[in-house]
Amino acid sequence: MTTSPDTCALLTDTYQLTMLQAYLEEGMSQQAVFELYVRRLPDARNFLVAAGLEQALQFLENLAFTPDDIAWLERQGGFSRRALDHLRSLRFEGDVHAMPEGTVFFADEPILRVSAPLPQAQLVESRLLNLVHFETVVASKAARMVLAAHGRKLVDFGLRRAHGAEAALLAARAAYIAGFDGTATAEAGRRFGIPVFGTMAHSFVQAHASEREAFAAFARARPDHPTLLVDTYDTEAAVRRLVELAPELQRSGIRIGGVRLDSGDLGAQARTARALLDQAGLADVTIFASGNVDEHRIAALLADGAPIDGFGVGTSLATSDDAPALDAVYKLQSYAGTARRKRSPGKATWPGVKQVLRSLGDDGLIERDVIQLEEHVSRASMPSGEALLRPCMRGGRRIAPPASLATIRAHCARQLALLPPSLRLPQCAAQPFRAVISDKIHALAQTLDAQAQG
Repeated sequence: MTTSPDTCALLTDTYQLTMLQAYLEEGMSQQAVFELYVRRLPDARNFLVAAGLEQALQFLENLAFTPDDIAWLERQGGFSRRALDHLRSLRFEGDVHAMPEGTVFFADEPILRVSAPLPQAQLVESRLLNLVHFETVVASKAARMVLAAHGRKLVDFGLRRAHGAEAALLAARAAYIAGFDGTATAEAGRRFGIPVFGTMAHSFVQAHASEREAFAAFARARPDHPTLLVDTYDTEAAVRRLVELAPELQRSGIRIGGVRLDSGDLGAQARTARALLDQAGLADVTIFASGNVDEHRIAALLADGAPIDGFGVGTSLATSDDAPALDAVYKLQSYAGTARRKRSPGKATWPGVKQVLRSLGDDGLIERDVIQLEEHVSRASMPSGEALLRPCMRGGRRIAPPASLATIRAHCARQLALLPPSLRLPQCAAQPFRAVISDKIHALAQTLDAQAQG
C-alpha cells in the first residue's frame, strides 16, 4: 500500500528519525522552539512573500506513521523497539505561530515558529521546509510579475516545466495568492478553486488544412469568446485571416475574445495585431502574450507601450529560474526554556523565541521591521508596530478554519501595496531593506557566546 506524498510521514530526511530515537533514549522530550526563516535574500530579490502555510498545517494535523511505514523502518534495522512503538502512536501536539500567507517579509524574519516536544519539533523540519520554501519561492517570483504587469491579466502556464506534479499544483496556488488571475492546470482549478484558462496549441493549427479552418473549428468548439493562437506561420497574415473570419463567426453568435502571441518580437507583433483589429472594428479583442516571459520582459514591453492585455507565464514562474532556491532554514531557538544559539561562521543564529514587529511610515508604507524577543513583545512596554507572527495551531489542532484563497489573495494585494517604490522594481534596490535585530537579542547572543567560551 502506498501513501500520498501529502500525508506520508516518511517524506523526511532519515537523520530526523535517527535523532528522534536518540532524543528518546536520552529522555530529551521537553519543549523546543524552532523558527523557519530565510538567512539572506537572493541577489535578484527585494522582498519575499510567505506561502505554503496551509499545506504545512495540513501536514502537521495529519502526521501519522502507518503500519507499512513502521514495517519498512523495522526492515531497515537500527531502530529500537521503543522508537518504533513511539512512532506508531506519534501525533503532532505542538503550537504553531506563523505569518499569514501572502505576507511580505525580509531576511532573518521568522515566518513560522513551532513549539513542541523536541522529538516532534525536530521530526517535522524537512517537510515543513519543503512545503513553505517552495511556495514562498514561487509566490515571491509571481508577486514581482504582478507588480510589473500593472493590472494586466496573468495566467500560470507552468505545468510542463514544473519539477513534478506536486510542484505544478503548488506553483499554481502560490501564483494565485500573489495576484495571478488563474492557471492553465486543470487539476489546480479543481483542487484549489483557481480560475482556469485555455487557448490552443500550434499543433491544432498545423493539424488543419489552413489557419482559417483551424480558427473556425476552434471557435465553434469553444464559442464563449475564444482566444486564438496567431503566430504558427505568419502573425500578420493570421490576424488578417481572423479579421476576415470574424463577421462569419459573429453571424453564428460567436465573438472572438482574444489573440495569443507566443514567439518573436512580442511588442512589434502586438502593435501590428492591434492596428489590424482596431481597423476592423474589433477593438474589444484582447492581445495575450506568452513564450519565455518573466517580470523583466513584461516591464520592458509595457514601458515600450506594447498593447498587450495579458501574459501567460510558464518556465520562469514554476521554476523561479533566476532565484530557484532560498537560503531557508529551520533552527532551534530554545529548549527546555533556555535560549539556544548556533555559532557557526556565516550561519550563526539569533537566539530566543522571537516576534516580528512592523511599523509603517507617514506615507502608509513599510518603514521598519524589528525582530524582538517574544517575552518582551507581550509586556506593557511593547514597542510600536504590528506583530506579524500569529497563533494558528495549539496542541496540534488549528485555532481557526483555513482562510479562503480569496482572503489570502486579498491580504497579499494589501501587503504588496505597502512596499516602498524602490522595492517594487524588478531590479534590486540600491539600499536593501533589512529588519532591525533588537538590542535585547544582541545582548542575549553575547551572553550565550560568553557562556560558551568559558
